[in-house]
This record gives sequence, structure tokens and C-alpha cells, in this order.
Amino acid sequence: MIATKSGVQVKKPRLTVPEYLIYEILDGKPIHYKGYREVLAGTKTYAEIMGSSTLQSFVIAYIQRLLFTQLSDDTFTILSSETGIHLDKRSNLAGDILIFDNATLPIDAIDEFYAQVPPRVVIEVDITADPTDIDTDSYIFQKAQKLLNFGVEKVIWVTTQAKKVTVATQDADWQIKDWHKDIDVLNGVRFNIGAYLTKKGSSFA
Repeated sequence: MIATKSGVQVKKPRLTVPEYLIYEILDGKPIHYKGYREVLAGTKTYAEIMGSSTLQSFVIAYIQRLLFTQLSDDTFTILSSETGIHLDKRSNLAGDILIFDNATLPIDAIDEFYAQVPPRVVIEVDITADPTDIDTDSYIFQKAQKLLNFGVEKVIWVTTQAKKVTVATQDADWQIKDWHKDIDVLNGVRFNIGAYLTKKGSSFA
């Protein structure tokens, strides 16, 4: 509500957000890209809010390299770059790294649309959604649970600022670990972000 000179309260007009600034739809609610308000205000361009930090990209590249070298592509398909997942008519989500069984996502299901079957594992690094739309912890827990309900076996969420890794599974209590701990992905593949950054000489370790 806003006040006029006469003191009358009137409704503030709803801000119309273009579809290209919507990152996900979660239970019917649009989740916008981080920085979308600056784009609407004209202080940033769309391209300026789309990039990842070098730390986020470095961590994703490290995990991908392990997966590509240790998981057979005869058994698994690994997709990245915010691959879309269509859960239902009220939810379209995205993931940084998705690991599918080839039996679940065969080659003839690879097309120009969102995946409509659950990955075995979803790995997220940080949050692309705008913090004015969501409470960070609630968003992580709500999205992870939504993915588990869809059939995902494990959701792994890395937060670089806190240096923590949340591991959510269908059949065990969720865990929040320091990122210097080994994190099991599947089939014996594991990563340790803190140890890797220390090895590389990063000050963020």
C-alpha cells in the first residue's frame, strides 16, 4: 500500500517480471534469478546477473571432473548448466549437476525439453535464486524435499560462503557437513572440496 497526498491508501501496482528472469517455478511460485530487481530497475543487464562466481564454477568443475572420470557413461548420463526438471504442472526446477541412470533417461529421451524423469543424484552449488524471493534455508529444504518426493535418491547442496554441504536422502536423516569432509555421491565416488582447495592453494579452503 502507498499513501497519496489526500492520505488515502491505494494498492501499489504489482511489478510485472518477464519470463526470462524466472529461474524456477516451485509449487506454483515463481523463483527469480538473483539480481532480477536490478535488471528491472535498469542498473544491471540480464547478462550481468547470469554468470556464476569463479569459486562456484571452480567447485562445480572439480565435482564434474570426478564424475566424468569415475562414472561410466555406459551406465550414467551427467548433465549440467542448470538442466531443467519438470516435476509437475506447478513445479519446474533446475540443477547444477544431475546424474541420471541411462535406463531412466535413455538417449532417445535427450531432447530440447526439460527432463521429466528423476535423476539419481542432484548436486547444487550455492543458490541462483534471488534472496528477496525466499528464505535461504527454507528454499534449500523445500527444493530438496520436492526433488526427493519426485524420486531423486540424493540431493547434495554445497554452500561456499558457509563452507558446508547438506546431504539429503530418502532413507536417512539429512546431514550438514563441513566441506572438508568426504561426501559420498554414488558407486564409491566421493569428493572433498576443502581438501581440494587446500591442495590447489586456495585461500577459500
